Amino acid sequence: MQSPESSSSSPVLLNIGGKKYTTTVETLTQREPDSMLAAMFSGRHTLPHHPTTGTVFVDRDGKHFRHVLNWLRDGAIPVMSESEYQQLLREAEYYQLLGLVDCINERLGWKKADCSEAELTRKDVIKCIQAQKVRFRGVNLSGLDLSKLDLSEVDFSYACIKNTDFSCANLYKAKFGQVEASSSSFKNANLRECEFVGANLQESILDGANLRSANLQDAWLTRCSFIETDLHSAHLQTANLTSANLQGANLEAANLKLILFFRVLSCLEQICKVQIFSELT
Repeated sequence: MQSPESSSSSPVLLNIGGKKYTTTVETLTQREPDSMLAAMFSGRHTLPHHPTTGTVFVDRDGKHFRHVLNWLRDGAIPVMSESEYQQLLREAEYYQLLGLVDCINERLGWKKADCSEAELTRKDVIKCIQAQKVRFRGVNLSGLDLSKLDLSEVDFSYACIKNTDFSCANLYKAKFGQVEASSSSFKNANLRECEFVGANLQESILDGANLRSANLQDAWLTRCSFIETDLHSAHLQTANLTSANLQGANLEAANLKLILFFRVLSCLEQICKVQIFSELT
């Protein structure tokens, strides 16, 4: 019997977890030439075959392998439930089919969130904040004008708030843990005792904001503007302040035990108005 890897037109008999499939070397190698399947049938390796049937056994779930073959044949994937896509994704990752992995991720929406459109309007937000306990956890509010609103104690954790305007808003004790808030404006906002642990605030504007006793541990604050910002007693441990503008900021009693603190020392040395009575021990 001719070996499966000997010719691109040769039939290949596969046993995937007990399910039998027939295809060709060309199908297994052309669309995804860097995959594990392409490497197996490239002719560079000797594969173990069943002594009588000539099948190649692969110890994987055979249920979704037909979708793998259809992808390799014509680049198509079926409409499936989320759980089925997750199962197919595991198979695609195992076989190192990177094109299929990308397509499944697009279907599942697992690529970096597209924050171009907010899920709610300003009017929707105003209606929501009239409730006693407000949560916008994981909600996309990017690009909204939320300026001057009373958003005290609102939970925005894990939300997408890129390019959102919170200027002059009352955000006392609001939660912003792990938010995506790059290029947002918190100018003159009340952020006293807010939680920004692990938040991405790079290139955001916080000029004149009240961040007294706010928790910014592990926050990404690169190229942020803190001009005349009140950071009295703020927690900035391990925050990334690379290229941040701290001109005139009040850092009295702030905890600046920073991994990346020395990257901003040169900036601080040029700021005559900054009050630094920080904990560095």
